[in-house]
Amino acid sequence: MIRRTGKSGFTLIEVLTALVLTGLVALFAHQLVSVCTGTVHQLEQARRLEDRQANGRRWLRAAFLSLEAGGDAGGFEGHRDHVTFTSWQQQPGGWFIPERVTLGLDRGALTVTGFGHGALVLADSVTSLALDYLLEPGADTKWVRQWLSPLSAPLAVRLRIARREGSAEMVDTLLCLIKERG
Repeated sequence: MIRRTGKSGFTLIEVLTALVLTGLVALFAHQLVSVCTGTVHQLEQARRLEDRQANGRRWLRAAFLSLEAGGDAGGFEGHRDHVTFTSWQQQPGGWFIPERVTLGLDRGALTVTGFGHGALVLADSVTSLALDYLLEPGADTKWVRQWLSPLSAPLAVRLRIARREGSAEMVDTLLCLIKERG
């Protein structure tokens, strides 16, 4: 008969220690995956917000650069808090047609209205909008707070957009050039 003097197998303490360590590794891995997933979600939301803001700025620049004043266009009506003008707008088929649009604040958002798509939101969380109009170029540049003309448009429009981000209020200043005076 052969007698074994050594141990064979694992003790209960060793098995429990292995189970606890495996559970801790699985818990830490789950937490790590949760944090990574949450971070990816936050980055995606920030990217969407930045894309929306960049698209809004692109729309503003394109609209002012394609502005029509005079003739059948309906003139330029620039007020302190909103502006109405005719601009060439791209249609779903890819062609452009002149459309009368109004840019202003609506329930805390910078919006453009007047064309067939309803209101287009260009910026969210806007607390105020101030518009100024460039009268003439040069060293003694003059900005006016109102421009009402059935025949012409200013050289540029300056938009000061105050937005609330958390507890802070930020002011963005955008300068939109107009291609030519009508």
